[in-house]
Amino acid sequence: MDATELRALQAPIKDKYKAEPNAAVITLKANGSLEDGIACKVETGRAIQIAGLHPLTGGSGRELCSGDMLLEALVACAGVTLKAVATAIEIPLKSGKVFAEGDLDFRGTLGVAKDAPVGFSQIRLRFEVESDAPQEKLDQLQKLTERYCVVYQTIKTGPKVDVLLKSV
Repeated sequence: MDATELRALQAPIKDKYKAEPNAAVITLKANGSLEDGIACKVETGRAIQIAGLHPLTGGSGRELCSGDMLLEALVACAGVTLKAVATAIEIPLKSGKVFAEGDLDFRGTLGVAKDAPVGFSQIRLRFEVESDAPQEKLDQLQKLTERYCVVYQTIKTGPKVDVLLKSV
């Protein structure tokens, strides 16, 4: 897909959202069910995956780690966003890779040290692209990718999160 095709595809969508802002609002959903052992079956929409404890917290390593899944979601969103932005601003990419890594101190989640954070203390997102575009265009690509990547912005800004536990 080139920039013209992308604009043609998105133009009527953008026009609709300008005229009807509420049409752009959607509630995405994810579901899981508790499984035997310490695991949760997650319905991804395309497949069912089993998430469990990371081996450094007592897991077997056979189940997916939710921290890895978070980083994978970041890589997926950032990669798609980068490709869309590159297409829109006409930066030809010959190839590219996206990497995310994050630092965790499991003492926090295991309750071993109250001063250890629960969750990632730092996440690093890196792109490696092969392109003939000048550096100022690549800088613009990075800036716009950061601006429009849903998962990156969600992690960066930390939205309000409501939690409810009820007995059924």
